[in-house]
Amino acid sequence: MTMKIAGLFAGVGGLELGLHQGGHESVLLSEIWEPARAVLAERFCDVPNIGDVERLKSLPADVGLLTAGFPCQDLSQAGRTAGINGRKSGLVGHVFRLIDQSRPRWVLLENVSFMLQLDRGSAMDRLVSAFEERGYRWAYRVVNSLAFLPQRRERVFFLASTEGDPSDVLLVDEAEPRVQATDLRTHAHGFYWTEGTRGLGWGPDCVPTLKNGSTVGIPSPPAILLPNGEIVTPDIRDAERLQGFRADWTKPAAAVGRASFRWSLVGNAVTRPVAAWIGRRLTKPGRFDRSRDSATFTSVRWPRAARFDGETRREVHISAFPAWKIRPPLQEFLKYEPTLLSERATAGFLSRIEKSSLRFVPGFKERVRSHLDHVRAIDRFVDDRFPRLHAAE
Repeated sequence: MTMKIAGLFAGVGGLELGLHQGGHESVLLSEIWEPARAVLAERFCDVPNIGDVERLKSLPADVGLLTAGFPCQDLSQAGRTAGINGRKSGLVGHVFRLIDQSRPRWVLLENVSFMLQLDRGSAMDRLVSAFEERGYRWAYRVVNSLAFLPQRRERVFFLASTEGDPSDVLLVDEAEPRVQATDLRTHAHGFYWTEGTRGLGWGPDCVPTLKNGSTVGIPSPPAILLPNGEIVTPDIRDAERLQGFRADWTKPAAAVGRASFRWSLVGNAVTRPVAAWIGRRLTKPGRFDRSRDSATFTSVRWPRAARFDGETRREVHISAFPAWKIRPPLQEFLKYEPTLLSERATAGFLSRIEKSSLRFVPGFKERVRSHLDHVRAIDRFVDDRFPRLHAAE
């Protein structure tokens, strides 16, 4: 079963691009942010973008699947956590307005996993109750992008339907992660150099969740400790690849705004291979194994996977890994020249971790100190060779 898609809050089209791999076709997009619109205009040139979702009064008659990666700023731990009624995340209300008007057979939503905990579960309860009141069955699952790519990124995918069982799509595939032991001398390790006091986002042979940066376009790329001891930040083209896009997918955005906005676009995007897995399962559903069902649960504690069969909400025992794709080590995955973490950034990070009570992998602090000595030596060399250049700066 393939369907026509209307994609709300489309961003740079990661969800739609993946669904297309399952044979589905986008017929309408809604995205208001100009840098993202520039990407969609070039990458989905045949699909109309109506812009502000408020302008959309109803869905085209042939739309069978409504998708929405609705804004997560009010739901994420890094954001304001204002809740599902916040100014940004409250836009999900337009989803229900369009459902009431057009009654799509399937609805797919994506958001941060923190929404399961927000307001002691009340945000999630309001969301699913709205679907239940409209006669939809639903299933959701936290999915980790690490199943497909070397990025540890957990997102909730919520699927509702009036004609099929969403459990046969989201809750049938599971794989055992083939995680191997890593060593600082042989593998790259990702972390956030902007942290260090209460967390690190440490990722063995992977990067932590790519973030969207600040609202004014200041990027926040992760750091990567390479086996040779250098600490680098990845090129934006490798960040795109870590989300499953081809390199320079977001390049059109640079023509209408700051080039650094590309980091926000990548950080906000849906990981393409995750969407592709869902797209393929929508085309060819499996059969849910009811032995995965657990007891019913209260809306105070939302599990990481659950379903509603039309009568009862049940927790489902299934991991965040629907697949496990073999990939090269992180240092070999990177194709483009990274940037050395600067002296200032390294010094600030080192200061924080030396004061922190966090526990670190043996040898990590020593490598950070060594990298600081390395970039200081480079800066001294540049000062000696090009004093006028630094004076001009």
